[in-house]
Amino acid sequence: MKKRDYTFQMINATIFLFFAFLCIYPFYYIFIASVSDAQAVAMGKVLYFPIGFHLDNFKSVLKLDGILMAFGISTARTIIGTALMLFFSIMLAYVVTKNILPGRKWIYRATVITLFFNAGLIPWFVIMKTLSLNNTFWLYVLPGMISPFAVILIKTYMESISTALEESALVDGAGYFTILWRITAPVCLPVIAAVAVFNAVSQWNAWQDNFFLVSNPNLQTLQLMLYNYLQQAESLARAAMQGNINLENVASNKQLDSFSIKTTITMVTVFPIILVYPFMQKFIVKGIMLGSVKG
Repeated sequence: MKKRDYTFQMINATIFLFFAFLCIYPFYYIFIASVSDAQAVAMGKVLYFPIGFHLDNFKSVLKLDGILMAFGISTARTIIGTALMLFFSIMLAYVVTKNILPGRKWIYRATVITLFFNAGLIPWFVIMKTLSLNNTFWLYVLPGMISPFAVILIKTYMESISTALEESALVDGAGYFTILWRITAPVCLPVIAAVAVFNAVSQWNAWQDNFFLVSNPNLQTLQLMLYNYLQQAESLARAAMQGNINLENVASNKQLDSFSIKTTITMVTVFPIILVYPFMQKFIVKGIMLGSVKG
């Protein structure tokens, strides 16, 4: 290797490592701040490693009233909502690739245009109430059964698949439904996995539908519950130290403050996605690249 090439690679690697550090460090700092002594964090001593390591913040937050129920609701809406979105979006993407479907171009254009225009918050609120979806779990999953973004990627990918696969299946007597789920969908697995991750992250982070249309505490999502506590971080910190009705007392001499509670809530909210995303990254990259280029 030439010295000039080696120098270029070293500079290139250094720049990208620096940008990677800028992306990772905020999450790392939130984590070490949530498990460090509150006084050390307040004095700016916690920068790269935790000081006075303890898990009292997590014990306090995880013992909030209704936290397990909220976690279950968020998990259920993520799994069920993503499954329904994939099922119906895959079917729509498949049918609009067929020339025999009357008005398929208009159906596809009507789907795509919703990416750029929407009626707004008030019409959405009125429609959801008219359909009696308020204060029901179905509010979380039914409105998102079709994802225009997913339809675009999956349709583009399907059009890149050789027609010989489908033609041979038709000759063997297979119907369109069988062809879709036995042949086409498995071939489209990379792009399907990519849109599944995007939708799952969106479902997990969603809270506005809960905020506007759900008053039943048994249907509260984790994100809205923690958001409400985040707004009350000062009182929550006092509650954690006093062990009042909202928090079970944690026997520890570690001081809890509002910033510690905020960082802990942030970690509880993003931790499940942080766990899942690295395992699906290869599908995301491959799916986006293959689903965005027709050839």
